[in-house]
Amino acid sequence: MAWGDAGSLLNMVAIARPIARWFVQARYPTGTNLLPILMYHRVLKEPDPLQPDVPDIRQMAEQFRALAGAFKVLRLHEAAEMLRDGRLPAGAACITFDDGYRDNHDLALPLLREFRLPATVFVTTGFLNGGCMFNDTVVETVRRLPPGAIDLSEVGLGTRMITDIASRRALVSDLTRAVKYLDPQHRHDFCAELCRKAGAKLPNDLMMDDHQVRALSDSGLVDIGGHTVTHPILAKVDPEQARREIADNRDRITELTGHQPLCFAYPNGKPDLDYAAVHARMVQEAGYSSAVSTAVGVATDQADPYQLPRFMPRERSAAQFVARMMRMATHRHPQFAR
Repeated sequence: MAWGDAGSLLNMVAIARPIARWFVQARYPTGTNLLPILMYHRVLKEPDPLQPDVPDIRQMAEQFRALAGAFKVLRLHEAAEMLRDGRLPAGAACITFDDGYRDNHDLALPLLREFRLPATVFVTTGFLNGGCMFNDTVVETVRRLPPGAIDLSEVGLGTRMITDIASRRALVSDLTRAVKYLDPQHRHDFCAELCRKAGAKLPNDLMMDDHQVRALSDSGLVDIGGHTVTHPILAKVDPEQARREIADNRDRITELTGHQPLCFAYPNGKPDLDYAAVHARMVQEAGYSSAVSTAVGVATDQADPYQLPRFMPRERSAAQFVARMMRMATHRHPQFAR
């Protein structure tokens, strides 16, 4: 039977974990050294029509239940070492979260505890304690903009009409892409003006505070990883600024948790576009043992330990989720920065 047809059988995952585990371990057997690393950012209490790719707590619970039943979820730094040494167990996988959202503490941590799953949370320290990242400013501003026309010629989007949820969702997607690569000051000024047009106060509790970062670290399940101070696209800043972003973030995490972080995630994370090989060397020089990108694929023992690929699960059911995990076993040659 083709692996693409396995989804129907995996509907039994909730009632027949051994069957699901058999399928997974057949696809990720001992000795093949394949490591799927899952990438999340947030988990929501309920679905948000403006962020359709962000899982709600029910969806994440289904995915975590499937992981607990069919995979052997490892701490990222341990899995990276096992991968390098060629001793990964069958069905190994890792869970990561980027940026440092409060819901990682409030909603994801209880699920990790329920299913006894370890994870790594990559924290952007400059946004702790009330900060708001640019992409969230875009989402929350568009959510509050009044219906009608808005001139976005400054970022190449012309005049857009806001009429319904679908138009707002499309605008969030287009605006995020349009402003992501702007000069940081230009991006900040544009988002501030967009916020002014919305005429509403944006939330200041989306990111964790210091206490919540410590609570994650003290949970025994979550490792705190580095993700820079202000989430710049490293390829767009000068080398000294990039070094400071990496080192100052490392030092702040060490201060908060009492442990120097072992793993790092590149902001935005696309090889050659968002970071270069020189930044991977900076991360290594900063004392990290491994790092992850957003190149889509599974890691192999041939991968650069400072450029491990990941992928974002978007599936709605446990069966689809596990089937996707199995299909990803063929994605072994992701791009990496040279």
